[in-house]
Amino acid sequence: MSGLIDQKNINNAAWSACDTFRGVVDPAQYKDYILVMLFLKYISDVWQDHYEEYRKLYGDDDERIRRKLERERFVLPVVTLTEKSAETGAITVLDTFEATYYSLYERRSTPNIGELINIVLDHIEEKNKAKLEGVFRNIDFNSESNLGKTKDRNRRLKQLLEDFHKAELDLRPSRVSEDVIGNTYIYLIERFASDSGKKAGEFFTPFKVSELVAKLAGPKSGDRICDPACGSGGLLIKAAKEVGDRNFALFGQESNGSTWALCRMNMFLHSFDSARIEWCDTLNSPLLVENDRLMKFNCVVANPPFSLDKWGAEHAEDDRYNRYWRGVPPKSKGDWAFISHMIETALEKAGRVAVVVPHGVLFRGSAEGRIRQKMIEDNLLDAVIGLPGNLFQTTNIPVAILVFDRSREKGGSREDCRDVLFVDASREFVSSKNQNTLSDEHIAKIMQTFRDRRDVYRFAHLADVAEISENDFNLNIPRYVDTYEEEEEIDIDAVQREIEQLEKELVEVRAKMAEKLKEIQR
Repeated sequence: MSGLIDQKNINNAAWSACDTFRGVVDPAQYKDYILVMLFLKYISDVWQDHYEEYRKLYGDDDERIRRKLERERFVLPVVTLTEKSAETGAITVLDTFEATYYSLYERRSTPNIGELINIVLDHIEEKNKAKLEGVFRNIDFNSESNLGKTKDRNRRLKQLLEDFHKAELDLRPSRVSEDVIGNTYIYLIERFASDSGKKAGEFFTPFKVSELVAKLAGPKSGDRICDPACGSGGLLIKAAKEVGDRNFALFGQESNGSTWALCRMNMFLHSFDSARIEWCDTLNSPLLVENDRLMKFNCVVANPPFSLDKWGAEHAEDDRYNRYWRGVPPKSKGDWAFISHMIETALEKAGRVAVVVPHGVLFRGSAEGRIRQKMIEDNLLDAVIGLPGNLFQTTNIPVAILVFDRSREKGGSREDCRDVLFVDASREFVSSKNQNTLSDEHIAKIMQTFRDRRDVYRFAHLADVAEISENDFNLNIPRYVDTYEEEEEIDIDAVQREIEQLEKELVEVRAKMAEKLKEIQR
């Protein structure tokens, strides 16, 4: 079969491969198996494509071809399986094959196929340690607890390998562009998030929300872009695409090992090989550091976990990076801890921050209120954007996006800007059965309002610090944007007459029913 594969076909083929596990393995778990297999198929197809190109150039000179392949983005080594004799100590070679998807496909009926897949992944990781170290350590294709006992596990893995052998999943660069492959990966993550329900919050931010956050942060050519709670990397990728060229650097940190691995693969599938994605808890162990100081970024974006409990408040007073000098957030709500970290990692007098938060961040008092007041008085807050409810799989509550701009600091290019834009976009959504979403038109309206920075009737208000101070630094959007709509005046007399008429009709109906019952009884 020749010719390019379109996005819809590859998406459908990849999603149908999930049928192997659906109903047997939790979606939050089987996503790892599917996405790892997609990644293995991709790098195997790239390897195969380049092998065929070199074959045309160098004929049967396999050694020269191998040297050329060793310079590719990913090197797929040779696997040699051996057995040592307990009696003589002699080593016997049982099998030799390349660490590719195709070698596994040829051996799909072997009784130890799960073990073979693990061996192939281990060899690939070891040979590409600089890029892939740790990426496959959280996935076990030979797991009885996840995939069932040997017979069922082997059947499922054989089916999975066969599903990925379909023509629609031929991922050779000569047939499929990198954009299509990356889009398929993101498509699968979205579908997994839909199936995973509340567990989706660990790895996924709805794409339209990510797009809006990225646009509000406004990454530019030459920027260093960071997401300190990056999940599977969708928001980072959206921010990268906002730049418009390839002149940027991506950084992220994620605490969940499985999700971190998905993010690393996501970066590779979008050709962002140089992205630095760290695996650890950002609040307690930030790893994006240089010269023992927090790295600084032009653009910081995040959708951190909402109101995280036990986030590490007990260690915040002694934080070596002094991130909480404006105050320590309560131990049961880590929202302002993430915001404080993001502010401190944004470049002084230049960095921009956009973060998704629950509405409680806008008005809760005590320690949070004091931190909020200090950031407003420091002239860091640029905008508060209220979004509709039910945008996330994890919660149906409405959320907000806070935009901070350190160029508003003294000495920055916007230090004269002393107001805060409030936008009530809570009614800007496309309704659907399970989940609301933002349309391109809604995002365009919000962004135009954000750029214009002026009052819009029942949609936006530009408030100065004095007005915010009068509200005790409470940022609850209805305090600033009047969305009250007068209710239609009710004619009480007309309603009473309608009730009396209905009661009269009800009496007549009951009388007719009584007559009918008498006829039946005769």
